[in-house]
Amino acid sequence: MSYKIESLKENIKIHLIQTSKFKTNLIATFLSLPLEKESVTKNALIPAVLKRGTKNLKTQEEISIELENMYGADIDAGIDKIGDNQIIKFYLETLNDNFLPQQENLLEKSINLLLDIILNPLVEKDKFKEEYVETEKQTVKRLIDGKIDNKDRYAFNRCIEEMYKDEPFGIYKYGYIEDLEKITSEELYMHYKELIENCKIDIFVSGDFDSNKILEIFRKNENLQKLEGRKDPHIINNEETEKKTKKEETILSESMDIKQGKLVMGLDINYNKPDSKYAMCLYNVILRRKCNI
Repeated sequence: MSYKIESLKENIKIHLIQTSKFKTNLIATFLSLPLEKESVTKNALIPAVLKRGTKNLKTQEEISIELENMYGADIDAGIDKIGDNQIIKFYLETLNDNFLPQQENLLEKSINLLLDIILNPLVEKDKFKEEYVETEKQTVKRLIDGKIDNKDRYAFNRCIEEMYKDEPFGIYKYGYIEDLEKITSEELYMHYKELIENCKIDIFVSGDFDSNKILEIFRKNENLQKLEGRKDPHIINNEETEKKTKKEETILSESMDIKQGKLVMGLDINYNKPDSKYAMCLYNVILRRKCNI
């Protein structure tokens, strides 16, 4: 396996992971931007709206037909948070060209389709299609309302909210219902344009392919050509900005009519060495496995 990074434009990077272990290729795109209460709900709504249609494929049905024609390629999108960043993520997995009955350049089609969904959305009169926005607002609302249904996840989220209530990491990744109700199609589209102009973009391609050919596909992609490089994007897990002040321990309890209680313990520590982050992540996994009885 080999791993190579190419900078397409300033803070727009292509990550190439070459491996012959799998029969599929995976293309993943991550848009990184600051985690802020004012924009978190809009950001959570954007990937769902983008998946509904593009200027070339205007409905989910047309996108589904295109995916079926690509030997049942699978696409997904979502939202996450890493440190003080919110991450909008898109995935497309498809069969490797080596296993097709004839050379069809399926990987190239996959890359162009995914970039079309992200960078060439369906727009009507300088705004997203209202039907799509209103439908996806209800979907995000159900996600926010339903966070209490999974008691393990709810307890974990409440711990994070309390530990970081004065910091960006304490913000819930799907946002807030009171903000969701105010979002209009026009406002969301304006926010999307600003986001695309300023976010850090990382595109990963994993599979068995020719790196030079893949880079050429990205260089000639019309949607990527329209983008400008971006200066000083938000940096994930910047050790210089993550120095913690000592705090007293806090105990918080909530009562519910349930048969099994949930206990979550959070420990926030300083790390000043780049490699210490990975050691702590590994230690956290070891503790979880050790206590899983």
